[in-house]
Amino acid sequence: MFRALALRHCQLARSLATHAAPPTRSTSQATIRHDWKKEEIQAIYDTPLLELVFRSASVHRENNDPSKVQLCTLMNIKTGGCSEDCSYCSQSSRYATPTKASKLVDIEPVLEAARKAKENGSTRFCMGAAWRDLAGRKRGFEKILEMVSEVRGMGMEVCTTLGMLSPEQARRLKEAGLTAYNHNLDTSREFYPKVITTRSYDDRLDTITAVRDAGISVCSGGILGLGESHEDRVGLIHEVANMPEHPESFPVNALVPIPGTPLEGNDPVSVHILIRTIATARIAMPKTIIRLAAGRNTLNETEQAMCFMAGANAVFTGEQMLTTPCSPWDEDKAMMGRWGLDGMRSFEQVSVAKKEGARLEAEQSSKSSSPDFLTAPAS
Repeated sequence: MFRALALRHCQLARSLATHAAPPTRSTSQATIRHDWKKEEIQAIYDTPLLELVFRSASVHRENNDPSKVQLCTLMNIKTGGCSEDCSYCSQSSRYATPTKASKLVDIEPVLEAARKAKENGSTRFCMGAAWRDLAGRKRGFEKILEMVSEVRGMGMEVCTTLGMLSPEQARRLKEAGLTAYNHNLDTSREFYPKVITTRSYDDRLDTITAVRDAGISVCSGGILGLGESHEDRVGLIHEVANMPEHPESFPVNALVPIPGTPLEGNDPVSVHILIRTIATARIAMPKTIIRLAAGRNTLNETEQAMCFMAGANAVFTGEQMLTTPCSPWDEDKAMMGRWGLDGMRSFEQVSVAKKEGARLEAEQSSKSSSPDFLTAPAS
């Protein structure tokens, strides 16, 4: 299987970030369901692993270009000092961890980081702030809106994760040019209270609803290795797969235990569980981008290839996650070249292009009518 994947594309170079028109490739093969029963998803999850990967790989190829991987870069724009008690997070003010609180960064360092990410092939730039919500942060929110607008002006997709949002805050982020908003459910509804007590499961779902209603793409996934059961992983997938719209992206994080947090002693999640979760999510949500997120740097190249085979089609790449290590661009470029994988263009995913349609058309029209465009020599 891997040999066939590696031969699919022989070029070693990967496309840099580009502003893409909506793709013309048909992705109409699958029936998108929002009425999954938990027992159905459990049966998929329990399938023998090789059979499960074969099935998920088939679904992936029917609905997505298996040679394309979305490249995302994440920047922590406000570190530590968070009032939440998420048991896995070193940014909580409740735990004594190496992470120190800092103020919201200035705009220029963010734009510099976004430019560097784009130069290295990333087409989505994500910004995270360690906040419970935006209450009482008017000046900070205005600064973030400017960051979103400026990064969007580079032709990149823009994602933020800022804690809970009100419908009005989501609307303003959309107006500024935000492509996606990350708000993970983390785990199943049943296991969630054992991980977090300061924010309810329904609080998270309310923010996701506000984001979706504002026309922003939803990015929502979970963390493996929290101490959850197989049934809890199924419960997470069941929750997101039955949303009115499947999330545009589903991040799969492997817990990176951080000293000082309540989960510092947890055992690493096995790669088999990671692959099984990715494969199950791919079958339940055929067109959703499934992102290998935190913990990917602990996987060897063959293990990552298995994840791509199972249906993963996005990664975080660059210098750093929020508080954990990230695989660097050069290593990822080399790996993708060996496996015949190319980076997605900005706004290449069909569901994102649909939500961004009017804005993309306006941006293209503005670009076409600019003096520089009209006087540029033909290539």
